[in-house]
Amino acid sequence: MSRTSLHPLTMGLLLLVGIAAPLLFPAYTNQVAVLWLMIVFASTWDILGGQMGYNSLGNIFFFGAGMYTSAVVQIGLFYDVGMYTSGARTTHIVFTTTQYFAGFALGTITGGVAAALLAVATSWIVFGLRGPYFAIGTLGVAVAGAELMASWEWVGAAAGISMPVFPGAPDTQKLFFYFLLFGLAFVVLVFLRWLYATNFGLAINAIRDDEEKAEAMGLHTRRYKRTAWTIAAFFLGIAGAIFGNMTGFIEPRDIAFPTTTFNIFMILMVLLGGKGTFWGPVVGAVVFHVIKEVTWTYFLGWQFIALGLLIVIIVVYFQQGIVGWLMEKYPERFGIHIAPKGKEEPASAIGLAPHPEGAK
Repeated sequence: MSRTSLHPLTMGLLLLVGIAAPLLFPAYTNQVAVLWLMIVFASTWDILGGQMGYNSLGNIFFFGAGMYTSAVVQIGLFYDVGMYTSGARTTHIVFTTTQYFAGFALGTITGGVAAALLAVATSWIVFGLRGPYFAIGTLGVAVAGAELMASWEWVGAAAGISMPVFPGAPDTQKLFFYFLLFGLAFVVLVFLRWLYATNFGLAINAIRDDEEKAEAMGLHTRRYKRTAWTIAAFFLGIAGAIFGNMTGFIEPRDIAFPTTTFNIFMILMVLLGGKGTFWGPVVGAVVFHVIKEVTWTYFLGWQFIALGLLIVIIVVYFQQGIVGWLMEKYPERFGIHIAPKGKEEPASAIGLAPHPEGAK
């Protein structure tokens, strides 16, 4: 069975696991839901960081932007946002079932669209930078977003916002948000599977391998970079809207724009699994999330030491990631055929960069 024919089987197995997990392990529904969020984080970060070679430190900006946009829409449809978030408010506000789901649906869509629009706007600034300057510039965008929300009284400032209460039983709430995050992760993977198999995938790989040569070949590199940035932002905005409602409370620095946790996690997961590979971010997210949950549960107080050790191990021993290491050791199992010595095809015969694992 070829590698290409295995992909539908793998996606089908993933779908089956996603549906069965909360039924088989109901006590861990929230933890598995966060795992799907981690997969969204890793897969969207890899669009730029792995497939295109632009290491962003600010993708979390779009997660927080989607979260706050969704909150404003959900509340603003029925109440005054400034009054709702005011610390002086004494009125108890209740959202009906219809109000909750109508606001949530519209807020989630708006969160994704708003994040995409912000990506287009910021792309005019950040893509004028390259290398470490690009990474620092994107980090500045994320930090600026957190500080803006933390000082904006209309959206609760540093005190945050209590989200509308889910109109259902706790178990129903868990399953509702679990399947939303699972559905989002599955859609992201299916979409990226298709995207990387198109000329767009070839183009961003060419930018990663040599941007100057890609431009000389006639590629509008700025357009491709902006599109990749916007795609990642759209899905992260939706993820932020869902997660904000799942937690029931949002605040700028630790939940909406957590630059020292989720923002770093998404990069580590990709590095652990393998940059520029389709399944690498998924594998990295699963391994990282399991390690994180174990250390946070059984070694509380030592979790950041474990995280630091994991970073050292990745950088020193697994620079190509788990999937990258497997591809290097067992290339034939990934559809990589190494030509006999002296019979390699010239680079000019290839045209653009080859697809990474999983792109065919």
